[in-house]
Amino acid sequence: MDVDDPHIHVESKVAHDSAAVRNVVASTFGLAGDPPSAVTTGCGTRVPFAMTSPRPDRVTCLPCREYARRQHLRSAEWVERLGTVPGSTVSRAQAQQAADRHRELAERFADAGH
Repeated sequence: MDVDDPHIHVESKVAHDSAAVRNVVASTFGLAGDPPSAVTTGCGTRVPFAMTSPRPDRVTCLPCREYARRQHLRSAEWVERLGTVPGSTVSRAQAQQAADRHRELAERFADAGH
């Protein structure tokens, strides 16, 4: 870990929003897991979890912003396809709404530094 790195990064699992997953587990099972102390980032470095953010307006590492943009675009494509699978529990409308949200986040990561 580079302790002198002043940048805010994105966690490599940025499109999966691990905080949301932790919240679901906590509300469902009454378990509250601690966030990891250090994580791998979109640019490939390991930093303290506190030096990461899923919010485009907070991320200052340019490679991490580009990584997050790509991940959200991939997630948008994946969830859109999920809505077209016969027997899927996700409707087309739900899938489109989630895909639109990922695309909006991708756009915000692209514009965060402009």
